[in-house]
Amino acid sequence: IALLRGAEPGSFLIRDSNSFRGAYGLALKVFSPPPNVPTQPCKDPLEQLVRHFLIETGPKGVKIKGSPIEPHFACSVLYLGSVDTESLTGPQAISKASTAILTPPRSSATNVHFKVSDQGITLTDSQRKVFFRRHYPICSVTYCSADPQDRRWTNPDRTTSKVFGFVARKSGTAAENVCHLFAELDPEQPASAIVNFITKVMLGTQKR
Repeated sequence: IALLRGAEPGSFLIRDSNSFRGAYGLALKVFSPPPNVPTQPCKDPLEQLVRHFLIETGPKGVKIKGSPIEPHFACSVLYLGSVDTESLTGPQAISKASTAILTPPRSSATNVHFKVSDQGITLTDSQRKVFFRRHYPICSVTYCSADPQDRRWTNPDRTTSKVFGFVARKSGTAAENVCHLFAELDPEQPASAIVNFITKVMLGTQKR
């Protein structure tokens, strides 16, 4: 409160929650108090403009506690691998990567957090099996789709998952591409929804 009471509206800070282990506290300076919250005359008016929220963590990522429709800000997917596609992008690059990775003997998949924002795509391997964190700026991402042949990843329990990937230019190059391939992990976060969201963010950024 002391840090935010004199700050511009929209200023915020996030800290570890004292009350809920594994969660985070979000303090946000607002322009005016929420209409459904009564003001307290004995309190400093500036302090009442610092609102508090709880950020919960779970297997699907993190979200602000409150309405059940609050979005998760990261989702979990299976990272299958990355394949150099040289100058190829578009569905041909996804197809090439799928063929390379899905042809036996298959490599093992790694559970990673997949976060999309207008800054780019961030992958976090919390168990550090393959890497720790990788970030792909949105300007480097050239294409995203499900596998054009609708090939599937076979899970240990013999169920299958839809495969999707995105193509990004290698850092420092103009035409060298890498396709990063994934399989959906959570039925509530299907490959089609992730692909649509990436495409929407990419197109929205490129239009600005």
